[in-house]
Amino acid sequence: MPLTESTIITAALTGAGDTVGRSPHVPVTPEQIASSAVDAANAGAAVVHIHVRDPETGAPSRDTRLYQEVVERVKATDVDVVINLTAGMGGDLVIDPERPLEQLEGTDLVGGLERLPHVEELLPDICTLDCGSLNFGDGSNLYVSTPDMLRTGAKRIQELGVRPELEIFDTGQLWFAKQLLAEGLLEEPTVFQLCMGIPWGAPADPGVLNSMVNMLPEGAQWASFALGRMQMPWVAQSILLGGNARVGLEDNLYLSRGVKATNGQLVERAVQITEALGATVATPDEARRRMGLKPRS
Repeated sequence: MPLTESTIITAALTGAGDTVGRSPHVPVTPEQIASSAVDAANAGAAVVHIHVRDPETGAPSRDTRLYQEVVERVKATDVDVVINLTAGMGGDLVIDPERPLEQLEGTDLVGGLERLPHVEELLPDICTLDCGSLNFGDGSNLYVSTPDMLRTGAKRIQELGVRPELEIFDTGQLWFAKQLLAEGLLEEPTVFQLCMGIPWGAPADPGVLNSMVNMLPEGAQWASFALGRMQMPWVAQSILLGGNARVGLEDNLYLSRGVKATNGQLVERAVQITEALGATVATPDEARRRMGLKPRS
């Protein structure tokens, strides 16, 4: 498969994982997240993928006001970058394995529409749609996104005119995303993010990635990423299969062994890999054109 015409680099800035205490560079406050977004854009990211956190505790949050502050701060800088807001928060279910009907601390489980208030308010270029349920790591932590929830969420996102980025953690989720397309709940071009190495979803295996790429609908725009030390090798894997790339502190904290990274540094490294492979780095305008987004306002 040939290299893509240019590589769209996405920077996933902070995520929702328990990483705040593990690196001083993980942004927490809206000001820090927005500043990190600008740094990533200046380093070569065409897209920034944004979660927000409670500024006091660093815990993940669904507070629309925090998303609004981040977006307003980024736009106030006049730096050109495509805004991609997570809509995956609200799917966490932690159960007692002996009493599975009992929800434990850490559960944040709401319906499909309740995951979208910030998207309805801010109308970003892109929001994510996590395309299935998953045993999320060891223990009894589940990510819940049922077919009914997904149909409801996809329909509302479509009504809002926002482009969904379809988060795929395993092959069955890709199968269902294609079903959403067949049912008319997605617009073309479809945009996929193939998420590799998250226990217990699709492993970070080149053969698995190749199989998933072969399953994609014709004309899809896609990227993939892998966690931890596999983040930068996965930039190369994605580009060589004709796709785009995602890096950032949501998925990996290190630039090299023992060296904590910033989002800007991770994007810089992804740019170096992209250019070393003979590909070019997409601008935000190129990303908008290829993903079918509205021109910058």
